Amino acid sequence: MMSALPRLLLSFVLALAATAAAAQDRYVEYTDTLPDRASDKTIVVDRVVGSGAEATRGRFVVIQYEGWVYDLNAPERKGLKFDSTIDRGYALSVLIGVNRMIPGVDRAVLGMKVGGRRTLLVPPKLGYGSRLAYGMVPPDSTLLFEVELLDVVPEQNVN
Repeated sequence: MMSALPRLLLSFVLALAATAAAAQDRYVEYTDTLPDRASDKTIVVDRVVGSGAEATRGRFVVIQYEGWVYDLNAPERKGLKFDSTIDRGYALSVLIGVNRMIPGVDRAVLGMKVGGRRTLLVPPKLGYGSRLAYGMVPPDSTLLFEVELLDVVPEQNVN
C-alpha cells in the first residue's frame, strides 16, 4: 500500500501533466487534412510520424521548415513564400516550448518525433498578429508551414 506522501506526489505529477496537455489543446488541433478556413488554433496535419527522440519543452531541436502566406486560391494553398531554411541552406536550431518562435509553430513542434513531418496552419494571433513581418507578410495573415524535425539535442550536449 502506498503511503500518503508518495500518493500525494503522484497525484501532483499527474495533475501537472494533465494541465500541460490541456494547455497544448487550447492552441493546437490535430486533423487529417487542412480545412478551407483558419481556426483560432494552429491546425496540425502529421504527414510523417517520426520514430526518434521527442521534442519536449525546454529542449533544443533542429528543424527544417518553409513558410507561406495561406491562400485558398494558390496551388497547395501556398501563397507568398516568406521564409525557408531549405532555401537558406541550413536548418534552425532552437529551444522549443519557450516562445523563441511564433507561438503557433512553437506549440505545434512539441510532441513531434525525429523524422516527423507536419503541415501547420497558423492563425494570425498565433503567428505575426497585426504587424507586417519580413517586410512582405501582410498583417493578420494566416500562415502555412511545412516542418520536419531533424534532431532533438541530448541534454548533456546543451550548456
